[in-house]
Amino acid sequence: MSQFVVLSVEGSIATLQLNRPECMNALNVDMLNELLEKLKEVASSDASILIISGNGNAFSAGGDIKTLLKDTDEETFEKVMDTINEVIMTLYALPKLVISAINGPAAGLGLSFALAGDYVIAEKDAKIAMNFINIGLIPDGGGHFFLKQRLGDHKAMRVIWEGKVYDPNEALVIGLIDEVCETLVMDAACRKANEWLQKPIEAMIKSKKIISDSSRHYLLEILRMEKIGQIRMRETVDHQEGINAFLEKRTPVFTGR
Repeated sequence: MSQFVVLSVEGSIATLQLNRPECMNALNVDMLNELLEKLKEVASSDASILIISGNGNAFSAGGDIKTLLKDTDEETFEKVMDTINEVIMTLYALPKLVISAINGPAAGLGLSFALAGDYVIAEKDAKIAMNFINIGLIPDGGGHFFLKQRLGDHKAMRVIWEGKVYDPNEALVIGLIDEVCETLVMDAACRKANEWLQKPIEAMIKSKKIISDSSRHYLLEILRMEKIGQIRMRETVDHQEGINAFLEKRTPVFTGR
């Protein structure tokens, strides 16, 4: 059986690696279910810090387009959205400090997942995009919540509507990420983790819990609205055009329908 998510725990630091490098760690149903299982293992472990990374040349290219095409019926898609939402809530409420270590592309759902971490580091050659708009969809995985939290309403809408690919320095300037590293991102993430471990880590975790608990119901509401909105967007002509253009490697022609 393939292991789509690799978890290791050494002392106070857990590392979780997305492991579909042949697909740029695109998130399919099996991977999402495994991710949820591994996050629950982390929650009950003795680790204080979780580092999330991607195997190969990408953090995650987002949701697996082929899966979205295959699972066309509404009931199945609703279940996929429910799993995505459970993964995000589990990560957001994790009683650990979470570092997202971005190597290569982090796009769409992959970026939402990264932004659910407490501290986001990107390698200098990474590519960062909230690019759902390019296939006629809206952000999911709490993308609206995390962008609003980091950027404020106006900048969040601009990032969503433009679907732009940001280089790490641009992303740092607008507040989308927290650090750009010249070295390998896992080295930088381990340095940050060890820096935190020199501090009263339990106090840091408690502060995280207070802040995250205060916004928990709002995130749940955003996830609920994203699910409803995404189901509606999948019915649009523009979404089908976006998917076809992606598969045919051409520029989409949207009609607003």
